[in-house]
Amino acid sequence: MEVVSSITPLLTVLVSAVGACLILATGERNRNLRESWTIIAAVIKFALVVSMVPLVLEGKVIEFTFINLAPGLPLQLKVDPFGMLFALLASTLWIATSFYSIGYMRGLNEHAQTRYFFCFAVCLSATMGIAFAGNLITFFIFYEILTVATYPLVMHMETEEAYLGSRKYLVYTLIAGVVLLFALAVIYSMTGTLDFTPGGFLAGHGIHTGLLIFLFVLLIMGCGVKAGIMPLHEWLPTAMVAPTPVSALLHAVAVVKAGVFGTLRIILYVFGPILLHDLGVWLILAYVVSFTIIVSAMLALAQDNFKRRLAFSTVNNLAIIILGAIILTSNSITGGMLHLVNHGFMKIALFFVAGAVFVKTHKKNVSDLDGLGRQMPLTFGAFTICALGLAGVPPACGFISKWFLCLGFLEAKEIFFLIVLLTSAMLDIAFFGPIIYKAFFAKPKPDVSPHFDEAPMLMVIPILCATAISVMLCVSPNAFVHVFDIARMAAMSILGAG
Repeated sequence: MEVVSSITPLLTVLVSAVGACLILATGERNRNLRESWTIIAAVIKFALVVSMVPLVLEGKVIEFTFINLAPGLPLQLKVDPFGMLFALLASTLWIATSFYSIGYMRGLNEHAQTRYFFCFAVCLSATMGIAFAGNLITFFIFYEILTVATYPLVMHMETEEAYLGSRKYLVYTLIAGVVLLFALAVIYSMTGTLDFTPGGFLAGHGIHTGLLIFLFVLLIMGCGVKAGIMPLHEWLPTAMVAPTPVSALLHAVAVVKAGVFGTLRIILYVFGPILLHDLGVWLILAYVVSFTIIVSAMLALAQDNFKRRLAFSTVNNLAIIILGAIILTSNSITGGMLHLVNHGFMKIALFFVAGAVFVKTHKKNVSDLDGLGRQMPLTFGAFTICALGLAGVPPACGFISKWFLCLGFLEAKEIFFLIVLLTSAMLDIAFFGPIIYKAFFAKPKPDVSPHFDEAPMLMVIPILCATAISVMLCVSPNAFVHVFDIARMAAMSILGAG
C-alpha cells in the first residue's frame, strides 16, 4: 500500500481534546456555549474522518509520526481500512450522543455537567487515537487514557453503587493494562517492532511456540476485559449504574468497542491467520467466545433491569464479532468488521431508548414497561427495529453482518459455530421479545399516559437518526462512506498478506 504523510489523523485526535479544554474553560457560566463546543468538535471530527475516506478507498495508508521512542518503536498514527471503520463509527455516533446527552442531562437537571462533557470529549479523543494507532505502543497509550477518562463518567451519580461500579471498572481495566504492557515489552524485546501489519508480524522471528501461545493469552486478556469476554466481563453490567449516555458510550462508541477492536488487531494484525492456524489457538478462542455468546444471552433473559439486559446483549454481540474474526475466512472477517459497525448503531439506539424511558417515566425495569409503546411510539418503534436487527432480522443492518458471518462459517466448514450464531439469534428474540410485547400489547399501567407523550426531542431525534442509519446500512451498505467496501478491503489485505 502507498503511504501518505498527513497531519489529518493527528487533527482528528486533537479536535476533541481542544473541545474538552474549551468545555472546561466555559464551565457552568454559559451552558449553551459549553454544549456548543461539544457539538462543534463532534462535527469537525466527523468531517476530518470522512475527508480521509477517498484515500483509504484508493488503497493508501495515511501516517503521522509524533516521535521515535526507540529504534523500530515510533509513536505513530496510521489510517488503514480497519481503523477507518472504527473511526467512522465513533465520529458519527459522537454527534448523535452529544445531542442526546444535552437532552438527557437537562431533562434530569443533572449535577456536574461540565465534568461530564469534559470527560466525554477526552474519551472520544482517546478513541480516535485507538482507531488510528499504527502500532501496539500507540494503541496502549490511548487505550489507558480511555480507561482513566471513563472512570469519572461511570461514577458520575456519586452514589455508593456508582462508586462501587467505577472502582470495579478501574480495577479490571487497569490490571488488564498491566498485562498488556508486559506482553508488549516481551514482543518488542523479541522482534524489535510493534507495528500493526495485515496478516500479522510475529511469524518468522524464531519465537518459541510456547512463548507465542503465552503472549497470545496475555494480549487477549489485556483487550478481552474491555471486550467483555467471559469470565472477564463482570465489571460491565455493574458499570450500568452510570448515566445512560455513558452506557451508550461504553457499549456502542468507545470502551467495549475499543476492547473488541484491540482484540481483532491482535488476531489479524499481530498474529495473523497462518500463525494462529499453526499454533492451534484460534480454535480455543473460538470455543471461549462461543461460550460467552450463549451464556451472556441466557443471562440477559434473567435481567429485569432494562440497561443490564442490554449490557449482557452487548457481551453477546462483542463475542460474535470476535468469533467472526477468529474463524479467519474472508466472509467471516468481513462480517465481524461489519458487525462492529452495525452493532454500534443499533445498540446505541437501544440504550438511548432506555434513557428516554427513564427521563420521561423514571422506569428502569422491563417489568414496568407495560403499555409505554402507546405513549412513546417513536421511541419503542425504533427499539423494535434495532432489537430485531441485532437478531439478524431486516430491515436493520444486523441482517447484513450476520449474513456474512454465516457465509464465513460455511466457507470454513465450521457448522458448530454456525449453530452457535443461529442459537444466539433465537435467544436475541427471546430476551428482546418481552420488551416489545410489554410496550405495545400489555395493558398499560395506571401511570402511563394514554396519549402521545415522548421524551424531549433532543433525545428522540438521535434515536430516530441511529435507527435510520441502521436501516440504511442494510438497504445500501455502501451508502455515503462505503462501509462494506472498506471492510472487504481490510479482510482482503489480511488474507492476502497471510
